[in-house]
Amino acid sequence: MDQKDWTLMKTLYEERNMTRTALKLYVSQPSLSYRLKNLEDEFGVSLFFKTKKGIEFTSEGEYLVQYSKDMLKQLQNMKDTMSHMGKEVSGVLRIGVSSNFAQYVLPKVLKDFSKKYPNVRFNVQTGWSTQVIELLNNSSVHVGILRNKRGWQGEKVLLRKEPLYLISKEKLNMENLPDYRLINYSTDSSLKDSITSWWADQFSEPANIEMEVDRLETCKEMVKNDFGFAVVPEICLKKDDGLYQQPIYLKDGTTVNRETWLMYNQSFKNLTVVDRFVDHLKEWDDNY
Repeated sequence: MDQKDWTLMKTLYEERNMTRTALKLYVSQPSLSYRLKNLEDEFGVSLFFKTKKGIEFTSEGEYLVQYSKDMLKQLQNMKDTMSHMGKEVSGVLRIGVSSNFAQYVLPKVLKDFSKKYPNVRFNVQTGWSTQVIELLNNSSVHVGILRNKRGWQGEKVLLRKEPLYLISKEKLNMENLPDYRLINYSTDSSLKDSITSWWADQFSEPANIEMEVDRLETCKEMVKNDFGFAVVPEICLKKDDGLYQQPIYLKDGTTVNRETWLMYNQSFKNLTVVDRFVDHLKEWDDNY
């Protein structure tokens, strides 16, 4: 059994589907079936069985999946350590990032870091905060930049607090917001909770939801075309948007903010590239 087999077992367990696994690994389905059959012959046991819903694993298969995950983790840790043993800052930095930060801020962060350390390469995975936490917990990434600190027991650094803004084509009467049309967009639970809590604090009536869209940028375009208003984080706003922008407050006058956290496992700070990136992020945020 080698790295390809470990990756195969891990991917099949995640996908629970032969076709999707073959596509993800860039192999043909017959080749995938042949490799799985060889594994079963090698160990003399059945590793999985097919159901109407897809692939399920036997007890032996579950054990081999966990073994494969452990071996892949050990292999990655060895590669990380070897690539960072020299004095030069180089190697691959694995980062998990919440989607909005990845879109609006991360490219500039990485560009500035690359100017200082041109031999560092980046492996970036984006998603909701809950997905980034999962990546951190299984050591798939060295550092995470996300909105919600719940579920992480390692190192946490508060990078910034940004206010939430109500945006609209024209200025609105804030006391009469339930009479206006609200445009919702898909986002992580922490932002949804902040907006819901603010609305409950301000109004006894439900919001008049006009649209539900999948992306924040789509929502902004709808607002620009006067289909309604939205509540968005400051990070996505630009001076040339041409929108009315109003920070939102609770009744006690508190600004409704959204936090951005840097998270990592302390042991990864032994890797020079991680140590330098953590320092870079702290300094970078202080300057912007």
